[in-house]
Amino acid sequence: MIRVLVVDDQFLIRAGLVGLLDAAPGFEVVGEAGDGEEAVRLAAETRPDVILMDIRMPGVNGIEATERILAQAADRPPRILVLTTFDLDEYVYGALRAGASGFLLKDSGPERLLAAVTAVDGGDALFAPSVTRRLVEAFARQQEPADTVPPPDLGVLTSREVEVLKLTARGLSNLEIADRLYISEATVKTHLNRTMSKLDLGSRAQAVVLAYETGLVTPGG
Repeated sequence: MIRVLVVDDQFLIRAGLVGLLDAAPGFEVVGEAGDGEEAVRLAAETRPDVILMDIRMPGVNGIEATERILAQAADRPPRILVLTTFDLDEYVYGALRAGASGFLLKDSGPERLLAAVTAVDGGDALFAPSVTRRLVEAFARQQEPADTVPPPDLGVLTSREVEVLKLTARGLSNLEIADRLYISEATVKTHLNRTMSKLDLGSRAQAVVLAYETGLVTPGG
């Protein structure tokens, strides 16, 4: 059973998401919040597996809520799936940078939403990595160094871990990386998990953001 917290400031959208999840086998809605402040409180109280997080909300927006929820998480932090009305959204980029696991358009169909929740709960990447790459490329070049926290030292990574991170950031799936490097898909996952652990990253999307912001991969490269 995947335990889900639904966060959206629009009642009808929130109610629709709750109704969809309640009607689907294998999902349990543990709470619903109408703003980021309430989301942070409920995340601590209910400890969901996945949070469907609206990105643009008055007061505490989805980026700040994501940061606060992940910072206060004790054991296994929740996977945060950002909901947005359009994919090239700087707010979504900020949420991925803060540790959200992925994003989904609000007009996605029920099957896609349920599949996305299942995917992020299992730690898998969402659908097309190229979509995340396109989003990151659109905004990574706009980041001012003075506005960012110094990135972690990539020198802690092995040469193979760096290779895997580069290919991940370029939008390749684990299977495509495995084919490119002549290793198994399981080995790719192991390298990526070790990379995320060494760099204290919470999601594959956050790893992609880091690869661009450190210059390991360049937009358009």
